[in-house]
Amino acid sequence: MDYRKALKDKKRIVIKIGSSSLTHEETGNLNLEKMERLVRLLTDLRNSGKEVVLVSSGAIAVGRKMFGFTEKPTDISGKQACAAVGQASLMTIYQKLFSEYHQLAAQILMTKYTMIDDTSRQNARNTFEKLNELGAIPIVNENDTVSTDELALGDNDTLSAIVAALIHADLLILLSDIDGLYSDDPRTNPDAEFISVVPELTEEYIHMGKGAGTSFGTGGMKTKLSAARISADSGADMVITNGNNVENIRSVLNGEPVGTLFLAHKIPHFHLINYISGKGE
Repeated sequence: MDYRKALKDKKRIVIKIGSSSLTHEETGNLNLEKMERLVRLLTDLRNSGKEVVLVSSGAIAVGRKMFGFTEKPTDISGKQACAAVGQASLMTIYQKLFSEYHQLAAQILMTKYTMIDDTSRQNARNTFEKLNELGAIPIVNENDTVSTDELALGDNDTLSAIVAALIHADLLILLSDIDGLYSDDPRTNPDAEFISVVPELTEEYIHMGKGAGTSFGTGGMKTKLSAARISADSGADMVITNGNNVENIRSVLNGEPVGTLFLAHKIPHFHLINYISGKGE
């Protein structure tokens, strides 16, 4: 079976873009040209009949620059202050860009409590369904301004996988600052081998996870592999690909051999709450 060609038929897609893919490496400021290309591509996917959800990092990074901080705050209150300023600014830019293509965009801020509470979780699912029905593209982020236990969700890699499981997505695409999964960190080991397809996420692959590679991001390969576990177990394929070129999204959906594909293997009686609490299946 050609697993790559099967990606052409995916209808409900969650796409996550990280801070390092949204900002200029030299300054940490938003890369507006890349954001515009991303928005145009997502709108075109929506126009083609696909359902799209964007999980976007960047709020703390934007707020950090607006406050003039040279480093990311390490204290919770500092992160929350940056998020409070940055989230509003980030969403304003997204709304402006999407409006240029006559595409509705909606903001959804989530916390661990949204997922743990049965009623809140069902309400969140209903909101996603209604927004899709109305033709809007939801833009999701963790509500960092009120979250006091960020490790519960941890990062937007994990959040995007939780969203994919929540809405029963067909495919999750993680835009990273690396081409995909390697046997070792290619930035430090030139002999690291690229892995195109992961049929099953065994311990061998999990041990390949590395830490974050930039000062603007939160997660590294380790968090992406955790996201792959949630996504695959819930029944959604997942692809890690390089976010430096947002056109990689289209390449993935065209069935081209871009990034690392993690194949879905939906487990019986999948319970999302177990993954949020760290109990796995």
